Amino acid sequence: MIQSMTGFGKASLQLPTKKITIEIKSLNSKGLDLNVRMPSVFREMELGLRNQIAQQLERGKVDFSMYIEVTGEETSTKVNAPIVKAYIRQMRDILPEADATELMKMAVRMPDALKTERDEIDENEWQQIQSVINDALVNINNFRKDEGASLEKEFRLRIGNIRSFMEQALLLDPERIQLIKERLQNAINELQANVDENRFEQELIYYLEKLDITEEKVRLGNHLDYFLETLSGNEANGRKLGFITQEMGREINTMGSKSNHAGMQKLVVQMKDELEKIKEQVLNVL
Repeated sequence: MIQSMTGFGKASLQLPTKKITIEIKSLNSKGLDLNVRMPSVFREMELGLRNQIAQQLERGKVDFSMYIEVTGEETSTKVNAPIVKAYIRQMRDILPEADATELMKMAVRMPDALKTERDEIDENEWQQIQSVINDALVNINNFRKDEGASLEKEFRLRIGNIRSFMEQALLLDPERIQLIKERLQNAINELQANVDENRFEQELIYYLEKLDITEEKVRLGNHLDYFLETLSGNEANGRKLGFITQEMGREINTMGSKSNHAGMQKLVVQMKDELEKIKEQVLNVL
């Protein structure tokens, strides 16, 4: 079953003094483009986290975000009392008549008035966070699978339409050949020239062989079958599907250039339209 590169996963963890929320979202990309946003206290874990995400998601433009909401009374940011007192003394020297409250308001806005004490990583806490990250990855992968199932239905519909238009075009082939013969015969008659019938037949056969679309029909049919077979594969196959659509496009274009028939050319245009819709969606396949 195919997977989409578009997805979203979220999971959260409530600890005694804080709430951890993990959000992962992804869009289509040629490779893995990973952006990680997390509190600085966990930065030393980023490399391992990137490897973990890369193994699970493989491709896509991925945004990973970790949010921490403090729910307890403890805070890691404290007033730097000596600095604040020094600011107040300096400002009192400049403005001796100023109110103490106003001086305090100004002092706490000055540089280094607040200090953040760096927390050390708690291994038990990090293991719990790892579990939540795994939950978020499971959620985004489930989202991708659901999107992939929708894409598969769309692909099967479009492939069926292309096959139907191809078969309709083949039904017009006898009419097309007859029209070509008549057009060439009329051109010869208008020249009012004596033509060797055997030579004319040989040249006509050669010309019709150049316009024969049997090989294109067979190859296009094989590509359609291979596309459906690849859809059912278990590995990531977005790139392979893209290559197959390129080959399908070549065969359809060749059929169009050989057709010389208005009805057949119309069907070729419809096949191209269906193929373009497939190509747009293949870009989202993992």
